[in-house]
Amino acid sequence: MSGTADAGGRPLVIAVDGPAAAGKGTLARRLARHLGLAHLDTGRLYRAVALKLIAAGGGAADEATAARAAAGLVAEDLEDPRLREEEVGQLASRVAAMPGVRAALLAFQRRFAAAPPGGARGAVLDGRDIGTAVCPDAAFKFFVTASLEARAGRRLKELAEGGASADRGAVLADMAKRDRRDEARAHAPLKPAEDAIVLDTTELDADAVFARVLALVEGRGGAGPRRPRGA
Repeated sequence: MSGTADAGGRPLVIAVDGPAAAGKGTLARRLARHLGLAHLDTGRLYRAVALKLIAAGGGAADEATAARAAAGLVAEDLEDPRLREEEVGQLASRVAAMPGVRAALLAFQRRFAAAPPGGARGAVLDGRDIGTAVCPDAAFKFFVTASLEARAGRRLKELAEGGASADRGAVLADMAKRDRRDEARAHAPLKPAEDAIVLDTTELDADAVFARVLALVEGRGGAGPRRPRGA
């Protein structure tokens, strides 16, 4: 397989889920580049909603306000450099638990997967509920995880490279709190799809993870694409 559409002519969709700093974004971007597919970091959608609320002075806005912000998102909103700010990320995790926000963004994500931009033959979507809720019929589903300590270390390194300083204990606590919130939410909680391939990256670098996943996608790892339900 080389990133072509499936036998039914539908775009090839690869779902990459997992908690923060597990490596899913890096993996998804590399897969998309290598296979010539479109890429959507769905976490940026929730961050974009959070940024809109913060900009409007409504960091603790109710669900209806957040859902309206979600419904009004456009592609350009995903390019704002402020999306990576810690305050935005914390609020994004809270608005992601709101059913109204999730419903408003679901159509955006599914349209991207069904009709990838730029004429791409398929798409790689990374997030927390792609394989379970957004694209349950994705040809490939990966759930990328790592120990809390390893993920906190990666986040600290990322912050340092960006010129920011942070306390390891605070980063650990914030990450654990976000994990609990994501895993406990009633709608589309963070968890592997039943048919997802789970990858623990605690002891693996990005190159090793990419090589392992690419082998599976290209059929060298003993796993072909999943047949969409009803096909």
